[in-house]
Amino acid sequence: MKKIHFIAIGGAAMHNLALAVAEKKDYQITGSDDEIFEPSRSRLARKGLLPEKAGWFPEKITPDLDAVIVGMHATKDNPELLRAQELGLKIYSFPEYLYEQTRDKVRVVVGGSHGKTTTTAMILYVLNKMGIEADYMVGAQIEGFENMVHLSHNAKIAVFEGDEYLTSPLDPRSKFHLYKPDIAILTGIAWDHINVFPTFEKYVEQFRIFTDLIEPEGHLIYFEGDPELCKIAGQLRSDIGKHPYNTPAAEIKDGITCILSGNEEITLKIFGNHNLQNLQAARLACSLLGVSEHDFYHAIADFTGASNRLEKIYETKNSIAFKDFAHSPSKLKATVSAVRNQYPQRKLVACMELHTFSSLTADFLPQYRSCMDEADMAFVYFNPEVIKHKRLAPIATSDIQQAFGKPNLQVFTDSAKLQQTLRNIDYTNTALLMMTSGNFDGIDIKAFAKELLSKTSDK
Repeated sequence: MKKIHFIAIGGAAMHNLALAVAEKKDYQITGSDDEIFEPSRSRLARKGLLPEKAGWFPEKITPDLDAVIVGMHATKDNPELLRAQELGLKIYSFPEYLYEQTRDKVRVVVGGSHGKTTTTAMILYVLNKMGIEADYMVGAQIEGFENMVHLSHNAKIAVFEGDEYLTSPLDPRSKFHLYKPDIAILTGIAWDHINVFPTFEKYVEQFRIFTDLIEPEGHLIYFEGDPELCKIAGQLRSDIGKHPYNTPAAEIKDGITCILSGNEEITLKIFGNHNLQNLQAARLACSLLGVSEHDFYHAIADFTGASNRLEKIYETKNSIAFKDFAHSPSKLKATVSAVRNQYPQRKLVACMELHTFSSLTADFLPQYRSCMDEADMAFVYFNPEVIKHKRLAPIATSDIQQAFGKPNLQVFTDSAKLQQTLRNIDYTNTALLMMTSGNFDGIDIKAFAKELLSKTSDK
């Protein structure tokens, strides 16, 4: 029986890893955290993994532990971490442990500033429908999968979403540098995480390093419409196979996207150029794993997307609402454009929240220029208290209006006033797009969208 202890077990990624490892019958799991929120709390409790008390307890760190896994939430002076170091125990970060558990498997790693969650989800969805077992780690819930992390003894393939953010408090490397892929995917590069990559050049360098770490005789699948990726592909080792892809030809019929596979027309449930590009990356990866193009397209046809990624949350006979994780400039622009192109005859109401460190940094705001130009009505929300909490310089509503460069853009710092303004809109023949990595300070987004659209449909 192997004994594993998780420091900061309540994190989104960490609790999923704990659940995955607990599924192995020969593993015993313990953990600690100083605060655990939903849904992590309930999910850990159901499996008997919720710590009895909140806090850090060095006495839990004993010499008989086989490994200690440290989450990003833990600090360098965490008392449990210090005790583990004192005892000379094996200490892993989240990505280090994933690699350790899959080092003998074919690893597919999906990186990029945007689209990596959806692309990873597409690959897993197809493999699952084809009956091909795979270990995995993905950043969102996928239909047909109970957890966001799965590790097994039998699977010969592992599919990971590769994040470029820092590994742990002890390791400043990008997470995806530790996975050493056999098949690497890069979907695009657009500057993000300004707090740890202060220049675009420093950010791009993380992706070049990632490709240097591809296993011998491995493969790189990349979007050839991205000039930075083309530069990186041009510098690859000679033993790495290059597989560029682009936006496939598609047609929109009555709000439904169709794509050709040979002479056969495939009707999709996803839409937008970015999603079509993600689909091509997933198809190439699945091909390298032995899935034919015919089987891929028939499997992917009913894929509706990953949670919070252009997720349809409510629809009436003449209006529709989507929720999306979009918050960085590239994601925001692509999402607004996708909905605009899919519903060209409808009024597009787009509402987004500035919520991340980068998005609330004054020097980064100009990156948002023109990102919401295709919306008929555009709203941006931010909470000044979040800026204080992140210890950033204050920004004004006028700074945001100037940065976005859209004359009719409305900026709010009061969630209640934003909600009231949205309630006053007529949503007849409208597409509503709510975009955030948060919740606009307390809005139940799905319930709110239903309220807005139902009111209009009842007129």
